[in-house]
Amino acid sequence: MVSTPRVSILALNYPPEPTGISPYIGSFARGLRTRGIPVRVYTAHPHYPEWEFREGYGQWSRHERIDEITVTRFRHYIPRTQDGIQRLLSEISFGLRLAFAHWGRPDVIVLVSPALFATSIATIRARLSRRKPAVVIWVQDIYSLGVIETGTGGRTVARVMKSVESATLRAASGVVVIHSRFSSYITDTLGVDPERVQMVRNWTHLEPLPAPDVDRVRTRHGWGAAEIVVLHAGNMGAKQGLENVVEAARLADARKLPVRFVLLGNGSKREHLEKLAERVARLQFIDPLNDGDFQDAIASADVLLVNEKPGVSEMAVPSKLTSYFSTGRPVLAATDPLGTTAGEIMAAQAGVVVTPGDPQALVDTALALGNDPGQCRMYGSNGQRYRDEVLGEKAAIDRYAEWLRSLAEKRARPVSARLPNNQGGDA
Repeated sequence: MVSTPRVSILALNYPPEPTGISPYIGSFARGLRTRGIPVRVYTAHPHYPEWEFREGYGQWSRHERIDEITVTRFRHYIPRTQDGIQRLLSEISFGLRLAFAHWGRPDVIVLVSPALFATSIATIRARLSRRKPAVVIWVQDIYSLGVIETGTGGRTVARVMKSVESATLRAASGVVVIHSRFSSYITDTLGVDPERVQMVRNWTHLEPLPAPDVDRVRTRHGWGAAEIVVLHAGNMGAKQGLENVVEAARLADARKLPVRFVLLGNGSKREHLEKLAERVARLQFIDPLNDGDFQDAIASADVLLVNEKPGVSEMAVPSKLTSYFSTGRPVLAATDPLGTTAGEIMAAQAGVVVTPGDPQALVDTALALGNDPGQCRMYGSNGQRYRDEVLGEKAAIDRYAEWLRSLAEKRARPVSARLPNNQGGDA
């Protein structure tokens, strides 16, 4: 019996990266440690969302301690452009570093997808190892849906991606998904045994802070008291389709409306967006902020924005939503009204959904929302309640940790004990 399994987390992203899935992996590792589960992390050097190594990093290998957890970092290939082939090479290079690394003697390995191809390579390595640890794959994005929804690659690429994703997930001892729609797709379309799938929602990872001095924060960022500030936080990549926001700000300029759109963060499309917005006055870019300043900024805006490229519907749940729901501010989402993101906002009753790729609808709805304080308070309060009741960190990590213990115990049991009447078949 393995009451306290040793866990190794293998993930492309990890703190101090400030955005995306990194904060969840960091809080997950800390949560396991505080529950008495020994944990080690094997990851890349911090590079996201800038797509370049953070200052002081970039060595071939590096060992450090973060929150009393041993973290081993590997240098991998970071592409200058994030097209399909370059991203694939980047993931494979990280996967090869993992494949030839020493993982210690874990009972359970937790692999995080993305990166799918690095996860595939590491899964093969785990299956070929003498100890054969339990392999858990934590699915944050669904690759095969992403190829279809973002339009990156044709039918052949989509078929290959689906085949790789299906084979990788079916080879795992267990798969963790962050939304029920992911679970349905993975079991019904990718052929994963439903008994091996667990749903654990992403949780609110930011520590509660006192309410900010809103006037001071707005003054620091140059936001006028009479402006309706519509803030988008996080990655600026292809999936977000932020050209829509640039055009919305351009329309606000033309009508001289009291609206300011803010893009907070970084990403592969930021330079392109800045060039597109060179003469747009009602659009502001802000570099990534530390946790405290980030929370102050999103809590001092009037409206918090999720923007997705038309066609993006099921591939991911924006990680920013858990932070948004903590603020007491309303959410405005330009996304597929039948998609996962819209469903999450409607479940929380925390905001309004408009058609993606329609800058006029974005401007008009932002104005209407910003000019209705009562509705804003209602949506903000609903979001906070949803955070407390559905997205609590303690319950999520408790469930995750208990499941890891059960997988480790199942792995440690003699084969005969797992077979009914000692007759054939795997448990």
